[in-house]
Amino acid sequence: MLNLKPIIFNILILFFVLSCSKNDIDGSIVDEGTNPHEYFEALNVTYGDNSEQKFDIYLPANRTLETKVMILVHGGGWSAGDKMDMNGFIDLIFQSFDNIAVVNMNYRLADENNAPYPMQTDDISSVITHLKNTQNQYVISNDYGFIGTSAGAHLSMLWSYALDSNNDVKMVCSIVGPTNFTDPAYLNNTNSELQELIDLYGANATIDFLEEVSPYHRVTASAPPTILFYGGQDPLVPTTQGTDMRDKLIELRVTHEFTLYEDEGHGWSGINAIDTWLKLKTFIENYL
Repeated sequence: MLNLKPIIFNILILFFVLSCSKNDIDGSIVDEGTNPHEYFEALNVTYGDNSEQKFDIYLPANRTLETKVMILVHGGGWSAGDKMDMNGFIDLIFQSFDNIAVVNMNYRLADENNAPYPMQTDDISSVITHLKNTQNQYVISNDYGFIGTSAGAHLSMLWSYALDSNNDVKMVCSIVGPTNFTDPAYLNNTNSELQELIDLYGANATIDFLEEVSPYHRVTASAPPTILFYGGQDPLVPTTQGTDMRDKLIELRVTHEFTLYEDEGHGWSGINAIDTWLKLKTFIENYL
C-alpha cells in the first residue's frame, strides 16, 4: 500500500504548542452539559458502531451557542491516515481564535471490501448529526467549517458541496485535495501509485460515478466559501485538480481563494507553510 505520510503538514512545527488548563475525557460520550466557562476536551468520542468511528472534540472557554465548529479531516489516500495527523491544526486554531471549537475526526478506512464512497461521506454526516444532537451539552452552534488534507480535503469538499442540505457549512479548506476524477490527468495517467488510489473508487468505474464522487462536478452556486492550496510538483494531485476547481468556482461566482506553490509537491514546510496558515487564518476570520 502506498505510504502517504509525506502529506502531513510540516507547518505545525513552526508554532508554539497550545498551553491551557484542560478537562480531558478519553473514550467518552458527553451525556451531561459541559461548563461553558471552562475549556473542555473529550478524546475518542464514539459516533458509530465501527472502532474507526471516533472523534476528538476541543471546546474553548466562555463558549456560547454561537461558537462555530471547525472539523478536521485527515488524508491518507482514503485507506490510511489517522486524526492524530491533524493535531497541529488544533494548536494553530486555539492560538489564533478564542471562540472556535474543533472536532478532529477519524472515519472508516477503505479496503478491498469497503469502498470509500459513500462510506466516508456517511461518516461525516454521522459526525454532524452527533454534534447537532449534543449541541446544548457541548454549547456550540450548528455552523461548521472544514479543513481537509489530501483525501480528507476531497471528502470535505464533496460533503460541503453535495450533502450539506441545510447549508450549515460556512467555509471549506482544501490542502492538496483531489477534485475531479474525470480529469484527463487522472483518466490517462501512467503512474501506478496514483492509479492505486483512483482504483479505490472502482477499477472500471463509469464516468457517471466518477462525476458523482468529484467535488468539481457536484459544486453549485450555493457552495460555501472555499480556499484551495496546491503544489505544482505534486505527483498524486495534478495541478489541474486545483486550477480547474478554481475556474469552476469563478464560473459559479463562489467566494474563493486559490494558491499554487509552483515548486512544492504533496505538502510543504518553511515559508510556504507559514504563508498557507496566514492565508487560511484570514479566511477563517472572514467566513466562519
